[in-house]
Amino acid sequence: MNGHELISSSSRQSKTSATDANHFVLTFENNRFASELFGQFDQNLKLLEERLRIDARPRGNSVAISGDVVATNQARRALDYLYGRLQSGASIDTSDVEGAIRMAVAADDQLQLPTMERKAKLTMAQISTRKKTIAARTPMQDAYIRAMQRAELVFGVGPAGTGKTYLAVAHAAQLLERGAVDRIILSRPAVEAGERLGFLPGDMKEKVDPYLRPLYDALYDMMPGDKVERAITAGVIEIAPLAFMRGRTLANAAVILDEAQNTTSMQMKMFLTRLGENGRMIVTGDPSQVDLPRGVKSGLVEALQILRGVEGVSVIRFKDADVVRHPLVARIVRAYEGHTAVHDESEQSDR
Repeated sequence: MNGHELISSSSRQSKTSATDANHFVLTFENNRFASELFGQFDQNLKLLEERLRIDARPRGNSVAISGDVVATNQARRALDYLYGRLQSGASIDTSDVEGAIRMAVAADDQLQLPTMERKAKLTMAQISTRKKTIAARTPMQDAYIRAMQRAELVFGVGPAGTGKTYLAVAHAAQLLERGAVDRIILSRPAVEAGERLGFLPGDMKEKVDPYLRPLYDALYDMMPGDKVERAITAGVIEIAPLAFMRGRTLANAAVILDEAQNTTSMQMKMFLTRLGENGRMIVTGDPSQVDLPRGVKSGLVEALQILRGVEGVSVIRFKDADVVRHPLVARIVRAYEGHTAVHDESEQSDR
């Protein structure tokens, strides 16, 4: 641990029975970090209490934790991880605390062998640039980051709010900063305009900006604004609609195709075959949000079927439990999925 701990067998009976109860005190050496760790008005500790159903009572730079043995050890690992982030110079917010709790719970869920140590520290995959370091906030984000680190082609599919696009752009920015690639290429099918953008005013960048705004937002979050602007001007960062990829070979580049569920079968095949030497491709999309005309098959859905098991291809499937936006977003996703399932069953019964 990052602080000294005093452990006793006593606990509050209101929380747990004597047989599964746990109580200990964590003390953190740096008072300022401890204050940031606990949060303004101890909001981070209150979140731990709410999510894990424990008691977490601050005493200066210490916190007394009591409750179920498994839950209290999850709280211990979450606090230890977050304190380590503060020691490394990073800041933490509510979403980081949520992420640490999720990962601590998931670590217990994955421990199936009796020899595995429950008190092991949390390790989360990270993406770092000069401006920012971000860590995985769910087990699936952790798998996604690790997949991007090792695979040449990664599909990140699932509902909105799971971090698919943001993490892809962050990874591309990291590769560029480290010199692993020479350029970043961002693309999206402009379905709303039928990929016929000529009637829109302005140059190509201005024409496609509305469709690529989420990619820009992630770029500016990971890199200084002036560097992003210079890189775009120099062609080091290129923004182009999918239709303009035809006939190119994208070597030494990190290439991201966002909203890929709106590609046709031909467009997806064309895009995937652009991969050149030392190239990395990340394809993101939500198969449940296809905007193509009725009867047109999504190129993303087809590619996931065709490329299953192909060496060098990694597919990460996010679920509603991986939504890292407002908690209401996850509930909205679940409600829509439930409605779709009921609707599909109703249609089948009518046939």
